[in-house]
Amino acid sequence: MTDSDTPLRANDEQPAGGVSRPGPRTVGVEEELLLVDAETMQLVPVAGRVLESIPSAGGRSSAPDSTVVFEVKQEQIEVVSPPYRTVDELARTIVDGRTKADLAARSVGARAVALATSLLPGESHVVPDPRYERMQSRFGLTLREQLTCGFHVHVAVDSPHEGVAALDRIRPWLPVLLALSANSPYWQGVDTEFASYRYQAWNRWPSAGPYDLSGGVDAYNRREDEALAAGVAIDEGMIYADARLSRHVPTIEIRIADVCLLPTDATTIALLARALVETAVAEWAAGVPADPVPTSFLRLASWRASKSGLNDSLVHPSTRVPVAAAAAVHALLDHVRDHFASAEEERVVLDTVAVILREGTGERRQRAAMRLRGDHRDVVAVAVLQTTRS
Repeated sequence: MTDSDTPLRANDEQPAGGVSRPGPRTVGVEEELLLVDAETMQLVPVAGRVLESIPSAGGRSSAPDSTVVFEVKQEQIEVVSPPYRTVDELARTIVDGRTKADLAARSVGARAVALATSLLPGESHVVPDPRYERMQSRFGLTLREQLTCGFHVHVAVDSPHEGVAALDRIRPWLPVLLALSANSPYWQGVDTEFASYRYQAWNRWPSAGPYDLSGGVDAYNRREDEALAAGVAIDEGMIYADARLSRHVPTIEIRIADVCLLPTDATTIALLARALVETAVAEWAAGVPADPVPTSFLRLASWRASKSGLNDSLVHPSTRVPVAAAAAVHALLDHVRDHFASAEEERVVLDTVAVILREGTGERRQRAAMRLRGDHRDVVAVAVLQTTRS
């Protein structure tokens, strides 16, 4: 958790009045990418070789716009952006980071591809690391089969109090972000009949998924402490909620989304996440209470988003009844409309969302490629090209 050395007030559900910021909240992203053979499109365990091909110390790659690091499996890597404020900076770093990862992969006969699950059957291998080895010992098949790629958005907050207040208020809207990002219809050679099967696979972790309303930092801390005291998760890093306070940087980390096939979609999801946090903080400052929607109901809404993405109905975040997916998306846009960082940002988001609603997410693009080509390998090859398309 951020600000861990600062004592937290017991009466902590208070607006952060008087806090000023020199500009919009910063936003940064983490994108997990699969590594596939450049010829066969099969998974390849080359993460170590990919990172070694980028000049750096200790297997990490630093550049002005991104850092490439290990993930849990040797068949994937993660691209981490620095925090940015503007649309152009964020869009550029997403494309540049993906391109950097792919160029490094190509140097060892592989490609980096923005797919949230593997289309082709194949084994995955845990990166040699004491923490991952402990996870393997405790979670067995869950970790052995866990090869999914998510998209994590970090939005700056001014204090843990502000962060928890925002977390409480964004809960009902997160399933819509999942639907907008859906990019995992296939799993190990099988059509899952889901838009985001990654979300289903990821929720096999005992601490993953929707989270309870906190009402303040003390309750948030207590809930995490109780979860760790149960002795299931091996450390706080395994509190895999759909959104959480980062323990390393002063941000909210929104973790519900699939890695997006197209960079433009990823940029838009990140900007929507920032506008959602801005809206939540404004509500908190105005004394608007958080919607007490039960966590059990959010599980149903998230399942619906995972199942059909934008292809059918979604649960409306306010009315809690099924509506056309486009109606739920427009409800989100209306909810955050006054809290974009600029008119340009709003235009970019509205334009890209219109394209997503018309042409579909990565899930629909994968299915279209499959209908055209009839071969999982060809679908992966097309996705490789789309991964860095600006």
